[in-house]
Amino acid sequence: MADNSPARTTAPGTESRQPPHRQAVARVLEGWGLLFRHKLSAGELGALPVVLVLAAVWIVFQCLNENFLSPRNLSNLSVDIVGTGLIAVGIVFVLLLGELDLSVGSISGLAAAVFAVLNVNNGVPEWLALIVAVLAGTAAGTVQGYSFARTRVPAFVVTLAGLLTWNGLMLYILGTSGTVNLNERGLVARLTSYYFHDDAAAYAAAAVSVGTVFLVSYLARRRRRSVGMPHRSLRAVALRTGVVAVIAFATAYLLNRFQGLPLALLIFLVVVAGLDIVLRHTRYGRQVYALGGGVEAARRASLRVTRVQTAVLAVSGTMAAIGGLFLASRITSVSQSSGSGVLLLNAVAAAVIGGTSLFGGRGTTWSAVLGMLVIQSIASGMAITDTPAAVQFMITGGVLFAAVVIDSLARRSQEAHGRA
Repeated sequence: MADNSPARTTAPGTESRQPPHRQAVARVLEGWGLLFRHKLSAGELGALPVVLVLAAVWIVFQCLNENFLSPRNLSNLSVDIVGTGLIAVGIVFVLLLGELDLSVGSISGLAAAVFAVLNVNNGVPEWLALIVAVLAGTAAGTVQGYSFARTRVPAFVVTLAGLLTWNGLMLYILGTSGTVNLNERGLVARLTSYYFHDDAAAYAAAAVSVGTVFLVSYLARRRRRSVGMPHRSLRAVALRTGVVAVIAFATAYLLNRFQGLPLALLIFLVVVAGLDIVLRHTRYGRQVYALGGGVEAARRASLRVTRVQTAVLAVSGTMAAIGGLFLASRITSVSQSSGSGVLLLNAVAAAVIGGTSLFGGRGTTWSAVLGMLVIQSIASGMAITDTPAAVQFMITGGVLFAAVVIDSLARRSQEAHGRA
């Protein structure tokens, strides 16, 4: 009888002579390799393309200027991504529906203007002005979301009207002065300038991050296993946690070599992680992904489409407001140009470059982090090498175009495999 067993790639007995822990790691890596080839053929590339782009950007700019990967520049980079990154996280929620929110820039400027006028010009306590500013963004997003859900007018049309409306309201609130300087000793102004100088703070944050990743992965594995669904092995969970640990503690080490852990970065990562759990491990998150797969199918499955769509735009407005406050903190002022310029384009580009699909139903909040790292790394590299801003726009546009093409090709491959 013919032997149909697969050919050995190593000499007989070689594997058995390896230590048990090496055999375990080898099996995990082999499993990951098979899974990667399967996902590649099915068009499920995940974060791999953006990680490769980010690595290429860092290598190129480090070769052009040895200060690019210095602790100082990386620390500044980690703070610069926060404001626009928070707005991009809200964009991710909207893109998961297969829609687009064009009003986030104007809402961010409106929230910053509300806070500055209440706190600086009218003496309202900072904590109260902060709450009102965030609620203003939430209200703006809720109004747009309800209008979109009830009228079924495409979200980009509703939010385009919102872009003009909220920008006009911001200009009206600021009045003739046009610019309001924040109190530099206030909470909001210190959001992007405060650092935890104690080395233990950064390492403690890294340890908590690693523990959270392991706990979430382990609980997800146990839940999937209990219902008979495919799940990761414990070795795979441990190896994945180990990779996160290397990245987290290396980041903590680099930050401690400059001024320590930035408060803004800590808040950003906590918000991103929290919203990621909401999206991937709650009923609401599953409903968002379901709507991205098809609104009619979701309606027939008895999902409350209007409520979910309204909530998604409300989340986008809230994140835009919070992001606007961080952007105001970075320059310690609010002006008539707040929320304008390339802010909207960068927020949308960050979400798309990071791997969130324009067709809906695919992406995570971490997509915004990766995409924002790419965009801000390009901007930082251009600044440190004295390259004209025009070149920065062209490179960012090229990366965005490549991301859209990859997304389209991936969707075609998924359709061919019956996954879209």
